[in-house]
Amino acid sequence: MASSAITVLIVDDEAPIRRFLRTTLGVNDYKALEAETAAEALRLMRHVTPELVLLDLGLPDMDGLDLIREIRAKSPVPIVVLSSRGEEAAKVAALDLGADDYVTKPFGTDELMARMRAALRHRLADRGAEPIFRAGSLVVDLARHSVSRDGAEVKLSPKEFAILQELVVHAGKVLTHRHLFRAVWGQDEGDQTSLRVFVRQLRLKLEDDPARPRLLLTEAGVGYRLAG
Repeated sequence: MASSAITVLIVDDEAPIRRFLRTTLGVNDYKALEAETAAEALRLMRHVTPELVLLDLGLPDMDGLDLIREIRAKSPVPIVVLSSRGEEAAKVAALDLGADDYVTKPFGTDELMARMRAALRHRLADRGAEPIFRAGSLVVDLARHSVSRDGAEVKLSPKEFAILQELVVHAGKVLTHRHLFRAVWGQDEGDQTSLRVFVRQLRLKLEDDPARPRLLLTEAGVGYRLAG
């Protein structure tokens, strides 16, 4: 393993899961640290600075949501939640507390690696996207406030552009409905039907096949993600 390998802290009380993740990370040239409890994770983080945390919500000594809150009070380190909790409320709560993404158990190796890469890219950007975002024939120029597809300008309403801009800045990350309402409307809650209409309009203008979107993805009951 290269000395410059990215350090990932695994926080999970199940030994088989930790073993699987340690092996998977090693094969993909990551360095793994392990903690069985929240207390052990916090103790480790006082001495080592991981570049990403893989966190199970079901810990024996502290709810994983509380641990996210504690980590976020001290560090911007990317957090990818690994959880057997399928409830939308738990996913939304984790993301709103500052987790970068979540993967529901059981999960595939390819999916986990993709979510980790997206979380790392987002943090490296330090909340600022590249001035120009490209995905296939779509080009979004944040500095010029312009969007084009196949070389032709795409006309967006101010709200449509504001939603797209927020998704571009956080490309690859799930944005909850609350996040989008805060960023675009300046309020914690709003009309989700209205938000769905704006997203549908964006898909009509940006996707090759709006009925089968490949760029602007829905996370059911949670929010939206721009494939990045």
